[in-house]
This record gives sequence, structure tokens and C-alpha cells, in this order.
Amino acid sequence: MNEAIRALQPTELWNHFADINAIPRASKKEEKIIEFIKSFGENLHLDTHVDEVGNVIIKKSASKGMENRVVVCLQSHLDMVHQKNETTNFDFDKDGIDMLIENNWVTANGTTLGADNGIGVATILSILASSTIEHPPIEALFTIDEETGMTGAMGLKGGLLDAKILLNLDTEEDNELTIGCAGGIDITASGEYETATADSSFEFYKVSLKGLTGGHSGIDIHKGRANANKLMNRFLILANEKFGIQVQSIDGGSLRNAIPRESFSVIAIETNQYAAFALFAQEMAKIFKSEYKTTDSNLNLTVQPYSAGNEVINSKFILQLLQTIYACPNGIYRLSPDIKDLVQSSNNLSRVLVQDGKYSIQCLTRSSVETEKMDLALAIKSTFSLLHANIVYGGSYPGWQARPEAGIVKMMTALYSTLHDGEIPLVNACHAGLECGILGTNYPQMEMISFGPTIHGAHSPDEKVSIASVEKFWAYLLETLKSIPVAA
Repeated sequence: MNEAIRALQPTELWNHFADINAIPRASKKEEKIIEFIKSFGENLHLDTHVDEVGNVIIKKSASKGMENRVVVCLQSHLDMVHQKNETTNFDFDKDGIDMLIENNWVTANGTTLGADNGIGVATILSILASSTIEHPPIEALFTIDEETGMTGAMGLKGGLLDAKILLNLDTEEDNELTIGCAGGIDITASGEYETATADSSFEFYKVSLKGLTGGHSGIDIHKGRANANKLMNRFLILANEKFGIQVQSIDGGSLRNAIPRESFSVIAIETNQYAAFALFAQEMAKIFKSEYKTTDSNLNLTVQPYSAGNEVINSKFILQLLQTIYACPNGIYRLSPDIKDLVQSSNNLSRVLVQDGKYSIQCLTRSSVETEKMDLALAIKSTFSLLHANIVYGGSYPGWQARPEAGIVKMMTALYSTLHDGEIPLVNACHAGLECGILGTNYPQMEMISFGPTIHGAHSPDEKVSIASVEKFWAYLLETLKSIPVAA
């Protein structure tokens, strides 16, 4: 089916996207894609440089007649989120993405697609390779590790770029121009616990919570979707109160920036209580499905016999752990009082792993207000301090302050309206983490804007990109490049 992708319009863009998607490119494992991009620039005899952290910078002179225009930086990130359905047989370290066309969308077969931000990367490659597109002087910036720490943007030194305008190609609705975003910080609480031996009258079962929608922990956090870690914890604490269960392990969520879609727990219960426990599990499944029927219609909770050793978590500790997770904030913390419907601060309880005498709980806290971000982080730290956990902050990055008065914002707003029969684009800030705020620390005079084609389900196996939207985005970008003003 990837050949059908290559036949889509604009063909140069889709062909580059197919080439990129043949290369594994998980965050912090971008060696192959870095080498691909480096070779791409060198084969075109363009000024190509890989900086000390792995970002690739390729510079291209202006097309004829555009030499006096302002230098523009086209920027996208090389890494992609690796998520797959449990039943999908796929090795992200070796396999290329298997793409499909479904109802005018491009999607993937049971995995994330990588349109975030592969479409942006493919777009920039198309500009670099073209001999006919009109454009000002171009500096193409391909950053690494955007999805798990933004270390590429953080490591980019000042003085490498001359651009006065940066076009970030990482927004996911084609009628939006993003001019601000939230900052974020990772919080990890970890420690060890004592184990015990399960009572001989207990039998083991595996509790599986699957089928949740998940999604991007910034873009989708306001949609009220279920968090698998929260629901599993709720199930376990109620089961413990009612049946005195013993817990052997908990394994929920995966990536810090993805709303958890699945959680699994191995528990033990007295044999003579199983019938009542099974009815309880069915009732909890009905409650969860009722509460989340709109957002997570495929939610599924099952209990099955499980063969396990007889080691379980110390009963006192498991109760403290479940209570602490129950108290941990999740979802929207505060809406912006200044921008309608914008989430200002939130937390995603992204990962819970408790097994073999060790536990680790991960959160990603976001806010467009730095002081509020740290206030929420302190609230979470205080929660897990009650568990005497080792709490580590990491990957903190700043938000991006909106500048609606910037020349590029005004120009692109007017241009969009001209191209689309007077329709006015939505100029906004987003709750996702974009690299612009970080890049702006070393390039404070650079005007920045983010836009892109319509992508749904980013960071989940439901990810898809609209074919028509890619065409719309491509045409808009080309007109934008033509309209870049003359340098002062």
C-alpha cells in the first residue's frame, strides 16, 4: 500500500514521507534518520551541518529574484512517537511503517503513523530538492528528540542560524496558526518496596484494561478521555476495600506525552470469593463504559486466570501506593482566564510500573505559565512525598509567549484569507509543547509561527493525516514563501 501513498498529490512530498517512514526513528534513537537527512543535503550539494547534539541544519540559497528577501528557517523534528496496538506484530527498531489509505486519510496498520512530524520533515525536503519553487534564502532545521525531552531544541546553540522568521511545521489543524504554546516538565517518583508471599488460599488473575482512545497529552487533554492508569487504580483500590485482594504487579501506560490507553495488573484473591469478584469486575466495567461512552466507546475490562509465582506486594505499601496515585492530579488543572477554551495547566499520569520490588510513576506536567507549571509540579511532588518516594524533575522546557503583532502572523493571516475566499484562520496558542519557546531563548528576535495539515490521533495507533489537507497546507506554504518580505 505504500506505493499508493507515493502516487498521492503533491507527489514529491508524499514520496519523501514514504522514504522517511521506512526508517525507524524513535526519540533518542534517531541515528539512522540523522544520517539520511545529512546525506540528503550533501547529495544536493547544499551546506549541511550536524551539530553536537544531532540536529541537522541544511542551508539553501534563494531562488532567482528572491535573494533580497528575509532569511526563513523551516523547522520540524525528526523523531516520532512509537505506539502500537497490543495485537500488532511490529518491531519499531527494525520495521518501516506500513501505511494505508482509508476514506481520504493516510493511516498506519496498527501503529502510529509518524505524520507528527514526518509530514513537516517531508515538506522541507521537498523545498530543498526543488529547482522550480520560488523561495527566499532557506535554513532547514531538523531537530531531534522533540517527543521525549526536546533536547535537540535545547541543545541548539545561538549563532548557527541567520533567519529572522521561523516556520514551524508541527500544528495539526490546517485552519490554525499557532503563535504560542505550553511549557512542560517531567516528574518521576520511584522507590522500592517489600514483598510478601500470597496466602495459599489465594489464586492469581490478570486484570486487563484496554481499548481506550488515548491521544496526545497536550492537544487532547481537554477532551475528557479516560486515563487507563487512573481507572485501573480506581478498580484496584475498590477491589481491595471489598475483597482484600493482593497485588503482584501493575503495568500501565507507556510514553509520558501519550494519554494511557492500556493498563494491566496481576492480582490474587481468595478462591471462595472469585464469583463475587467477577461480578464486581463486570459492574465496574459497566460503570467505566457508562462514564466514558462518548470518549472511549471501545473500553474493555477483563479478568482472566493467570499463572504466576506467589510473591505479592506488601499489603501496607500497596494501600499507600493506591491512595497516593488516587490523589495525584490528572487532566485539566486550570483553564486560561485570558484565552477562551485554552487549557493553561494540566498533568498527565502517564506511566505506572510496579513489579519485582520496585515502582516508578511518571507524569508530564504542562502550563503556559511557568510559575503555575512549577506550582503544579510541587503539588505532585508533595503527593508522592507522602509515599517517601524518590522524586526527580527532568526535561523542563519553557512555553512560547504569543506575539500576535508579529509581521509574519499578520502576513500569513491575510494570505490564508485571500487563498480561502475570505475565511479567517484561527490564530491561537496551544497546550502542546512546541519547540519555538526553547528556540526563542537563543534567537529572541526571530518571529515564529506554527502551522501544518490536519492530523488526528497523534501519539496513538489511530493517528491519521488528511490527504486533502496536505495539499491545502502545501499550497499555503508555497504562497507564504513567495510572500516573504524584503530584508530591511
